[in-house]
This record gives sequence, structure tokens and C-alpha cells, in this order.
Amino acid sequence: MLVDSHCHLDFPDFQEDLDALLERAAAAGVGLMVSIGTRITRFDEVRAIAERYDNVYCTVGIHPHEAATEPDVDVDRLLELAAHPKVIGFGETGLDYFYDLSPRDRQQQMFRIHIRAAREAGLPVIVHTRDADEDTAAILAEEARDGAFSGLIHCFSSSRQLAETAVDLGLYISLSGIITFNKAEDLRDTVRTLPANRLLVETDSPYLAPVPKRGKRNEPAYVALTAARLAAVTGMSEADIARVTTDNFFRLFSKVPR
Repeated sequence: MLVDSHCHLDFPDFQEDLDALLERAAAAGVGLMVSIGTRITRFDEVRAIAERYDNVYCTVGIHPHEAATEPDVDVDRLLELAAHPKVIGFGETGLDYFYDLSPRDRQQQMFRIHIRAAREAGLPVIVHTRDADEDTAAILAEEARDGAFSGLIHCFSSSRQLAETAVDLGLYISLSGIITFNKAEDLRDTVRTLPANRLLVETDSPYLAPVPKRGKRNEPAYVALTAARLAAVTGMSEADIARVTTDNFFRLFSKVPR
């Protein structure tokens, strides 16, 4: 079985064929999906999809793009929403200095709030980082000094240094379709240095469809293509990559019954 650890099933791209999409995922060997929250104001829609399907779970959080426009939340509010049995983590949260759609101080503030909720709940935080490696690493390290927390860097495409920092702090690294892109050799070189017991796979669908689907709408079934390329990069068999990444998922997302 494969797990798509990060997709956005509440996005409009999927509303016309969600049932068929999940059937295609099952046919591709994808047994479980995590639909990721990006806005508190849309959390009800995210949770409803998780409630509708037995093999879909979800998270609650505010994407850094939305940090300036979403209402204020504190740790207690995130913990309240995460009490639902299908909510298994916090985020996605983090820093995006590429688009800078929200002020950086606001992104950092919300990032810390999500981490603190993750620490208190014992659930992982899902970290988005783009063009913000130094500040992401600094915040993770600073927060870790106040107590351990679990989490992952999703859709990883950052530096080897950030990957090593995250792993040293106990976090996991999730690989998306980017690992299949022709110009992603630096990413593949970094992945070869990482311990297999810290790797997950994801689609980030509807974005970043892997080769040979690149340019099309991404969907959870395509995580099998990412897993196949990860197997080639690491020198493992596809069956072993499926087993290892799925074991890693259940170890990290311990709220999900196996």
C-alpha cells in the first residue's frame, strides 16, 4: 500500500469527480490519503471530505499564503479543532518568501502557533517552506528547545542543510512529483543522503504532477509514479519503498489506526 500524505481534496479542481478520483487511487495501490487544511475558514469542507471517506484523513491549519487574511487563531483553537478523530496533524504552515503573500512576521507568528499546538497535542506539524530555509531552520530549532515535537517538511525541494536540520530534530521529509522533474538532480542527490526511515511520499495535488503526467492535473493515484522514482533514486525496490514510506507514515501520524 502507498499513502498520499499530502493532497487537497477540498479544492475546486476535484469537486466534479471526487468519487472516481478515489477509485483511481485505489486501483493504483494508494490506500490512504491526507487532505491538508490551508484555511481555518474552509476547515469544515476539509473535515467533511475526511468524514465522507473511510480512507481519507485531514489536518487543520493556515497556509503561509493565507496568514494575513485568515482570522487569528491560537493554540487552544487549533487543539479544539484537532480533537476530531479524522484530524491527524496541524498545517500546512510555515514560511513562503518566494511569493510573500503575507507579511513575514505574520507567517512566522502563525508557524510558531502551529508548532506549539503540535507539541501539546502530540500530533505532527506539516511544514511548507520556500525560499526561507534559514528562517525555517531557525524557528524549528528554537521551538525544539522548548520541547520536542513531530512533523515533516512537505513537498521537499530545499537545501541539503535544511533536510539535515529537520532530520536531526526528528522530523520527516516528504517527496512530491518534483523528484521526477528533469532539472531536480540536486534534490535527488540530497534524497540519496537521507535515512530511508524518514521519507514519505505525496502528490500535493492538484499541483506538481510527476513525469510523465507533468502539466496535467495531479491526483492521489499519481503518488505511485513519485514512489517509483524514489525507489530508483534510493536503489530500493518499489515494493520496499511502498512498505518503508507507509511504515514511516504510520509512525509519524500515530493517530491513524493501522
